[in-house]
Amino acid sequence: MTSFECVGSAAELREASPKVVTVGGRTIGLFHHEGAFHAVDNRCPHMGFPLTDGSVDDGILTCPWHHARFELSCGDTFDPFADDVRTFPVEVRDGEVYVDPDPPRAVDPATHWRERLEHGLRESLTLVVDKAVIGLDDAGIDPTVPLTIGAEFGTAYRRDGWASGLTTLSAMANLLPDLRPADRRRALAVGLGTVADDCAGEPPFFVQDPLSTDQVSTERLRGWFRETVEVRDSDGAERVLRAAIAADADPSALASMFVAAATDHRYLDSGHRLDFVNKAFELLDRIGWEHADAVLPSLVPGLADAERAEERSSWRQPIDVASLVESASDELPALHERGAGETWTEPDGFVDRLLGDDPHEIVDTLTDAIAAGATARELATAVADAAAHRVAQFGTANEFRDWNTVHHTYTYANAVCGLAARTDTPELYRAVFDGAVSVYLDRFLNTPPIPLPDPESRDPEAALDDLLETFEVEADETVGQAGRHTAAYLAGGGDPARLKRALGEVLLREDAGFHPRQNVEAAFAQYDAASDEGRRRVHLVATARYLAAHTPTRREGEQTFRIAERLNRGEAIHEA
Repeated sequence: MTSFECVGSAAELREASPKVVTVGGRTIGLFHHEGAFHAVDNRCPHMGFPLTDGSVDDGILTCPWHHARFELSCGDTFDPFADDVRTFPVEVRDGEVYVDPDPPRAVDPATHWRERLEHGLRESLTLVVDKAVIGLDDAGIDPTVPLTIGAEFGTAYRRDGWASGLTTLSAMANLLPDLRPADRRRALAVGLGTVADDCAGEPPFFVQDPLSTDQVSTERLRGWFRETVEVRDSDGAERVLRAAIAADADPSALASMFVAAATDHRYLDSGHRLDFVNKAFELLDRIGWEHADAVLPSLVPGLADAERAEERSSWRQPIDVASLVESASDELPALHERGAGETWTEPDGFVDRLLGDDPHEIVDTLTDAIAAGATARELATAVADAAAHRVAQFGTANEFRDWNTVHHTYTYANAVCGLAARTDTPELYRAVFDGAVSVYLDRFLNTPPIPLPDPESRDPEAALDDLLETFEVEADETVGQAGRHTAAYLAGGGDPARLKRALGEVLLREDAGFHPRQNVEAAFAQYDAASDEGRRRVHLVATARYLAAHTPTRREGEQTFRIAERLNRGEAIHEA
């Protein structure tokens, strides 16, 4: 049902064109062009500039601020960075002009914003992605929807497959429960924007058909998958994987396939490959395993092409730690047999032994534990705790890029913990060995080790205020201060959930990049999983120090997101 309202005399409006009129509470731009009246929302859909300040020529309305162009009669844009401008029906009756301010929409808001999100991903337009995320949230759409759109896009439009963009998306999804409500859509926008950046200019992922047989056991498919990855046959490995998915292999069996293939060689791509596997599985937990055939094959190209740590000198000289791990792996069947039926209790000082200077003793510590009945999950947790110590005790006298070295070990250890919760495949112990050896190789970055801060009890509010100030100053001394304030906050009885929200807010306002986002997400996961308060504290101290070392930044992404929020609220950005 239409509700036309008179906006004035046709003769006067022809002379006054363009004219701003208010109809039904809407601010509308009225244009007379080539003998006809046209009404459009006067806010440019790009950044809200008044379109009546623009120009009309040859049926095209151009906004003067960023030169977005619109077909005047229907509102469609010529430029991918701008949305279509909404138009309103106009009638001339007895010399008066009438405008309908509330015509039926072509699509509902949820559909519109889903389409805009897909467009923003294709064109890698951060502002469009941000506005779409906000629009979907305001429409009450569950985060699963934009996560699914991002996963489908990221796995379809990057020939080399899963990388930092999709990993960031999965990490941001994991952070959602720990964030302030206002930051949850920021996290989604960060993840989706990173997926768009990752895919920009890339050729698509060309899908291989699955093997058509249904007569092959999952165990044989697992063996074929390992063999094809071993010889770097990405296409063959993808066909085998898709056959396993088509045969309804459960998530545990699929995790076993990936863990086995990813640990046939050492610490692939500085630990990234196993971390990517874990993040893909975590993302499927959120969007649904019916998407496994789209998501999991994207892991295969990187897995097949990965750098193998045994090819690096650091794993061969001066001590051949690669051979040390391989020898320990050969002993796994016998170790399992000895540990069958045993219940292992972690002895005092176990993590300290993993932080030692002798790789033989470190591996012996792990093999003894396996023989005593230790599960891969229990040992993975201990290795993650040791890796957290490396970050928490990182000396700022090191090169700045050395932060990445201890970080990679930490996120790798976190991934092993995640996968150990999915499968009990024996190859997980090889991942534990790799993580422990990487902790050992990182030891020089703790020379001398920065002491862990004493848990000095302070007023938690004051400690939190002091912590937040460290993220505003770029100086080496703020790194240590961040660790001390975090420890003091927790020792003073501060709410860990509030601390997480504060760290999440800091992370999301910065142009933090891939590694800080990984680091904070891993620390939150490990904090939740740790067995006692002392071990939990190390993870948050570590990530606070890491975050302090990587802040502040220019915060360009935060500025764009705030613009998107203000546009959504109807604010006049150009008048700020």
